[in-house]
Amino acid sequence: MLSLPNLMHDEVARLKLSLKLNKQHQLKSATYQKILADTTQMYEKKIAELIKQLEDERARSEGAEEQVDVMKKLLNDHDKSMKEQHRMEHSTYHNALANTTQMYEKKVAELLKQLEDEHARSEGAEEQLVLAKKHISDHQDLVQIQEQNEIDDLRRKLQDLFQLHEATRNELQSLKIKHKDVLSEKEILNGELHALRQTLLVEESRRKAIETELFNIQKVVPESEDHFEDKRSYMKENLAKGSSAFGTPMGLHKLNQSRETISGQRTTIAKIFGLQKILALLTSGELDVQIHAVKVVANLAAEDINQEKIVVEGGLDALLMLLRSSQNTTILRVASGAIANLAMNEMNQGLIMSKGGARLLANTASKTDDPQTLRMVAGAVANLCGNENLHVILREEGGIKALLGMVRSGNIEVIAQVARGIANFAKCESRGIVQGHRRGRSLLLDDGVLTWLIANSNTASPSTRRHIELALCHLAQNEDNARDFVSSRGVKELARISVESTREDIRNLAKKTMKLNPTFQTNMPAQ
Repeated sequence: MLSLPNLMHDEVARLKLSLKLNKQHQLKSATYQKILADTTQMYEKKIAELIKQLEDERARSEGAEEQVDVMKKLLNDHDKSMKEQHRMEHSTYHNALANTTQMYEKKVAELLKQLEDEHARSEGAEEQLVLAKKHISDHQDLVQIQEQNEIDDLRRKLQDLFQLHEATRNELQSLKIKHKDVLSEKEILNGELHALRQTLLVEESRRKAIETELFNIQKVVPESEDHFEDKRSYMKENLAKGSSAFGTPMGLHKLNQSRETISGQRTTIAKIFGLQKILALLTSGELDVQIHAVKVVANLAAEDINQEKIVVEGGLDALLMLLRSSQNTTILRVASGAIANLAMNEMNQGLIMSKGGARLLANTASKTDDPQTLRMVAGAVANLCGNENLHVILREEGGIKALLGMVRSGNIEVIAQVARGIANFAKCESRGIVQGHRRGRSLLLDDGVLTWLIANSNTASPSTRRHIELALCHLAQNEDNARDFVSSRGVKELARISVESTREDIRNLAKKTMKLNPTFQTNMPAQ
């Protein structure tokens, strides 16, 4: 049986051999050489410690053997007494040696485990190294492919550039030829430009002459801004006034002569200067020229024969643009009057509404307090109120609110135009109800028109009172408005009109309306 020292010596020799083999294996991997060297150094240190411990044990063993020899000599004399003691000492030593051996075996097992772990890590590192080499190889192949593709692209681009260079050189040659042609044409154009400049100078002098003539015409042509009034109503009023200046046949003859003279002057202006030139002056950069031009257009628009031509030539668009952009009171007033004149034509009314004219007129009314401007705007809206097809959009675009809001001026003529517009609106509604293509409450009632009519029905102005009375009668003909009339004292006012109105036709209309409506009969005020 091998002794413990020999066993330890063999184990140490085996470990040395294993360490030597491990070193040879680790030398194969250059990447982990340093790590393995450190591990080897640690193992060598631990093995040196084991050898030292083994030598110490060997020294102690030798000392123990010497002590045994001495003890054997002593045991000869004391064999019986010392045999038990020797047995106990030998058992203690054997236990200590077993414990020591177990401890060293445990340490050796730990070292073996560490060695296996290091070996496994070394193998993993080798696998990673192989993968890294493969990745590097693939990357190099990819880079080579990309470089080759780039080289091919550069070759193609170089070829394209060469072709472009050839084409550019050819084009340069053609441009040189064209340049020579252009130089020759330039000489010709210089001559034409000189002639054109002379023509422009002549045209400039003609334009100044036209503007001068336009100023002179304005002195001759009356700047009437009242032509948006309904012509038939205007003639009826003057025929009914026996005390007026035109109440006699002679006065009427003079009025007709005056109208024919003014109409002839307007026609002459349009023929002499041309409508297009006059409309072009509306966009002039000079304010005075613009003002005089819009006045001429407003006067021309008063004649039925000119209204369609003005719209066709772009006059309506120019007038609406003035309302949109101008801040000049005179331009706003006269442009509104011109639109009012154009609004006497039913076809023009639809065009005005489709181009946003109602909203522009409402905006104009909201940004001015000038009574004359408000009178023109109110007249234009009043003419639009005479077209039943435009009522809904007219109200949606704020035309009715703007019309009623203009009474804030307190001007009699403005209020008369407001009343005329409401009367036109109410008359169209009642006509639609009679013809059977309209039903429901009046669109005017939601804007407080009925309240205003009742509050101002006894006004001092004959024209305003006549329009208010007509508006109330027409609104009352709609049975769907009856409840509003009852709740707002409208029935009482209608009864007063049937008795006190200065016009017989209005009195008869009020009586007929009240008689045909059962609701009014039951709410008739006591006589």
